[in-house]
Amino acid sequence: MALPETSKGVAYGLSAYIMWGCFPLYFALFDGVPAWEVVIHRVLWSCVFLAVIVTFLKRWPPVKAALAKPSRLGYVLGCAVLIAVNWGVYIYAVESRQVLQASLGYFLTPLVNVGLGMLVLKESISRLQIVAVVLAAIAILYQLFLLGVVPWITLVLAFSFGTYGLLRKQVALDGLSGLFVETLLLLPVGLLALSALSYAGVSHFGDSTATTFLLLSSGIVTAVPLLAFAGAARRLRLSTVGFLMYINPTIQFLIALLVFSEPLSPEKLTSFVMIWIALGIYSWSAWAGRSKPAAA
Repeated sequence: MALPETSKGVAYGLSAYIMWGCFPLYFALFDGVPAWEVVIHRVLWSCVFLAVIVTFLKRWPPVKAALAKPSRLGYVLGCAVLIAVNWGVYIYAVESRQVLQASLGYFLTPLVNVGLGMLVLKESISRLQIVAVVLAAIAILYQLFLLGVVPWITLVLAFSFGTYGLLRKQVALDGLSGLFVETLLLLPVGLLALSALSYAGVSHFGDSTATTFLLLSSGIVTAVPLLAFAGAARRLRLSTVGFLMYINPTIQFLIALLVFSEPLSPEKLTSFVMIWIALGIYSWSAWAGRSKPAAA
């Protein structure tokens, strides 16, 4: 009976992570626009886009019900802040051509998800899956050692999005309503920041047709995968969501290497291969575990 919902969750997760994986190509187009200004417009235009969708689908009742109880919006506000921080750092990484470091951050995120799933949600994983997690952890630590400095981009991306996944799982709202409320909570800050930019004469909105269109599109482009992710998070175990996310950094890794021509040493490639092996072990164990109940 739960299989259809699980299948939907996997489909939502795959859609979200493939879209996110291709985002370096999109954000690389924002040449000369600071990352934090892109985040401001993402908040504003996501709010407009989501308001249209909520109105069209007649989904205002759950939104109004949530806003009517401010004391219960703690998790939603936490989600909003975490995703804003995540996007700001990620866009900075793309603009500064540090996509490999961003990719490493999203490889690390599943480990954060698995840890939170076990410690906070009391989710259990098999011994073979633990082996996969340990192997991936060794590969990440190996990468961190090779960097020679504290990889703040990697760590911020991993822990901000990993914690976002945990908090989003605690929100009772459906994916669309939850994302809209998240965006609404950030809207006053976004409007204030945009007003300050315009007053100071440093806003890039209106500089050119291309830049204006990109800033306008940021709301839709970034909201769609978040909706898909919310749908996956509500249907799948946090650890499963975490390991599906390896699709995202793998695509980013390839883009960084083949499109942006970022340097990749043999040692770094070795750590990536270790992570892919860990993913294979985890996936095989997960499927083997699913077959046992069916045969009983």
